[in-house]
Amino acid sequence: MQDLYFVWWAYISADLSSSGGLSGGWASPCGVRHCCAGCRKGTSTNARGEGLLTYSMVLLLLFQLHLVALNAPLKGDMRGIRGADFQCYQQARSMGHTSTYRAFLSSHLQDLATIVRKADRHDLPVVNLKGEVLFSSWMSIFSGNGGVFEPSASIYSFDGRNVMTDSAWPEKMVWHGSNTVGTRLTTNYCEAWRTADMAVTGQAALLQTGRLLGQHARSCSNHYIVLCIENTYVENTHRRRT
Repeated sequence: MQDLYFVWWAYISADLSSSGGLSGGWASPCGVRHCCAGCRKGTSTNARGEGLLTYSMVLLLLFQLHLVALNAPLKGDMRGIRGADFQCYQQARSMGHTSTYRAFLSSHLQDLATIVRKADRHDLPVVNLKGEVLFSSWMSIFSGNGGVFEPSASIYSFDGRNVMTDSAWPEKMVWHGSNTVGTRLTTNYCEAWRTADMAVTGQAALLQTGRLLGQHARSCSNHYIVLCIENTYVENTHRRRT
């Protein structure tokens, strides 16, 4: 990801040296994340009328939040949110992903909407494993419409299977334990994801409705899809999770 940034910066730098600057363009190079977060939205052409990468295009190329499913459906007993987080971490690393992933679940420790770092909630697109855009940003999921996602895009597991069509997930339901704005539902999150008791319920969404935060209370004994959201990039992995 950083390599792409430096390729982009080399292109911009070369243009700066030949054209004398970019009108309304980018600031001088700085730390990748802070530079992208703080720069003004860029120009689309240089002094010669040639196309340049804009702020939004660079964000799309360099910084995305990947939403990926675990490789098998799970009951409500996931050994708590830390157990679910660990499975996301473990499966991501097994496939060579160096970013940190966390479970797409509300629990007694967190509301779903707060999992992603504040700096990344509004500008970065949420994409699937193939880079296809599902949501324009993390917070757009929690606008109250049930998390309507791009109908032409699919959701893939860490090992590359399409959970919307693969028979390993016979029920196209996704656990989330939240209301439509990403706040925890304490009566519907399988006792903080620690039980598979048939009499206890967890909040889930039916993917075929095109909503990631559909409001369906289901028995925690069911095996449903569990999603993981990219949470921390390589350069930030020294930060402890709260």
